[in-house]
Amino acid sequence: MELLGSYIFTFVENGGLLAPILFISFHLLRPLFFLPVVFICISGGMLFGALAGTIYSIIGITLSSLLFYIVLQRTPKTFHKLTNVRKRLFGKKMELTASQISMLRLVPFIHFHLLSLCLIEISSNFKDYTKSSIVTNIPVAFIYTSVGQQLTNLSPIMLSLFLCLLCVCIYLFRKKESIIKWKEFFQVST
Repeated sequence: MELLGSYIFTFVENGGLLAPILFISFHLLRPLFFLPVVFICISGGMLFGALAGTIYSIIGITLSSLLFYIVLQRTPKTFHKLTNVRKRLFGKKMELTASQISMLRLVPFIHFHLLSLCLIEISSNFKDYTKSSIVTNIPVAFIYTSVGQQLTNLSPIMLSLFLCLLCVCIYLFRKKESIIKWKEFFQVST
C-alpha cells in the first residue's frame, strides 16, 4: 500500500496537466464507484495541496452536479421518482434553502445528489442551478480539502461537537415561512 501511495504521488508530481484532468474526471466517475465526495476532496488536498486541490474539487464537483442535472432533464420518469423519494425523506412541504444545502453538504453521510435534487427544485433554470451549485459546492470542497485530514484525526467527542454545530447552523438557516393552501388546511376526509 505504501508503494502504491508513493507511486501516485510521483505520478502527480510528474504528471503535469494530465494529473488535474484525471482528478477532475475522477469526480465525474465518483457516483459509479459509490465513493463519497469527502473521500475525493481529502485525496485532492493530499495530492495537490489545499489551494489547487480546492479549485480542482470545485470544478469536479460542479461538473458532476451539472451532469446530474442534464441526466435528470433527459429522464423525466427518474426525476419524478427521485422527487417522490425526496418528499418521503424530507416531507412534502419541506423546501431547503441554498444555505441549508450548503451546510448539509458538509455532513458526509447525506447523499450528495439528493441535495443536488433539492437544489434543482428551488432553481428556476439551468443558469440559476449552475450558480447555486457552484456556491453550495465551495464550502465542502474548501473544508474537506484543507482540513479534511484533520477531521479524520479528530476524537469522537470533537467530531460529535462539530456535527451538533452543523445541526444548529442548519436550523438557523432554514426557510422561516410555510405556505399552506386553504383547501389543504381544511381538507375534508372522505
